[in-house]
Amino acid sequence: MAKITDRQMTGKPGRSDKWLSEVAIWGHGSLVARITPSGERLFYFRYTNSRGERVTLPFGTYSRDGSEGTMTLAEAGQRAKELAGLHKSGIKDIKEHLEAVDAARIAARDAELARAAAEKAALEEASARLAARKTVQDLFDHWAKIDLINRKDGGDEVRRMFKKDVLPFLGELPLDEVKKGHITEVTDTLLARGVNRMAKMIFSLMRQMFRFGVDRDMIDHDPTASIRKAKIGGKDTERDRVLNEDEIRTLAKLATEAGLLPSTEAAIWIALSTCCRIGELMNARWKNIDLKTGTWLIPAEDSKNGKAHTVMLSKFATAQFELVKSLSGDCEWCYPNSKTTGPVCSKTVTKQLGDRQRTSDRGIMSNRSAKAQALLLPGGKWTPHDLRRTGATLMTALGVLPEVAERCLNHTEENKVKRTYQRHNYSKEMAHAWEVLGDKISDLKHIN
Repeated sequence: MAKITDRQMTGKPGRSDKWLSEVAIWGHGSLVARITPSGERLFYFRYTNSRGERVTLPFGTYSRDGSEGTMTLAEAGQRAKELAGLHKSGIKDIKEHLEAVDAARIAARDAELARAAAEKAALEEASARLAARKTVQDLFDHWAKIDLINRKDGGDEVRRMFKKDVLPFLGELPLDEVKKGHITEVTDTLLARGVNRMAKMIFSLMRQMFRFGVDRDMIDHDPTASIRKAKIGGKDTERDRVLNEDEIRTLAKLATEAGLLPSTEAAIWIALSTCCRIGELMNARWKNIDLKTGTWLIPAEDSKNGKAHTVMLSKFATAQFELVKSLSGDCEWCYPNSKTTGPVCSKTVTKQLGDRQRTSDRGIMSNRSAKAQALLLPGGKWTPHDLRRTGATLMTALGVLPEVAERCLNHTEENKVKRTYQRHNYSKEMAHAWEVLGDKISDLKHIN
């Protein structure tokens, strides 16, 4: 059987189909070409199936150059030989075989598409879960909005501490990934800076935040639960620093040369003569101070125990407030911030006094006072809270009953029976206590 030629394939169509054929593999099938009256030129593979039936299987369209969707004569011949090879190998039902292969290919493609779609869906779901996972920053923001906002300063101080020392380490961490080690990384960094008390404070705040998260179902467990607070920076020691009379005299001399703001120097003497907390003084408003009658109302929202407290100002304390008044002018606050939109930070005076009590081996801090040893006293470092303790100690030394001194400190009576049944307000006794304390401090301050 002769070979089919391109000349034959490009010949003119007749009135009926023209059929051409050539053997692909003898006994196993032939390449067949058909030229229809309309000019179609089609390829077929003709073979005998397993049932002895002669099958003519179409598989392509002819073009001389094999343009898209067509086959050259050589390509058709090669395809016919491939099919004849299958027949020779024992696959007699070529059509069924090709349909099965095609079906398997389609099934495999569909399976692959399904697998790819499932994988894509899983990735999208994982991404969505990851995007929906709450981070430590999310927990902090929620805690700040619900809990911290109710604190006296609206949570500003806690926000400042977390922004500086906690969130840079933990902020972007998903809540369900926070471990004990992440917590200790924060506290160990603080301990390495030598701020042990700050480490304890921030640890306590982190524990409050994570317990809040557990209560709100934002996290399954508190990662601080297995950490003992006592292990963070060692055991707390109760301060008992009290300035003696000689130190108060020395302080009066040093304060004038320490480069303090006049209002800060006045704060020292107000804290000492009223036994107030420095935060109560920093938050004080002039509407609560009557310099004519010599009274200062510390409202409940500014006091530590949440109870309003009236301080009867001695002549000495009144004079100090008059000095502060001359400096603050018509501002609402006794110690306004730089924009006069509220009080200064409660730590302002504490920092100024601490900056001036650095031992010579610790040097001078940048952007802080150059008079780093200006307020050092023989008894060691002292704080505004030590002034409160010193004032109360002087009161009792001057003959004031301890229970009256406790009232001047606005301490809550620990004995429930006394709180319930002893209702005497001690206002006269307290006024006397503050007056004798003011006189004593005035004497010490002015004795050279």
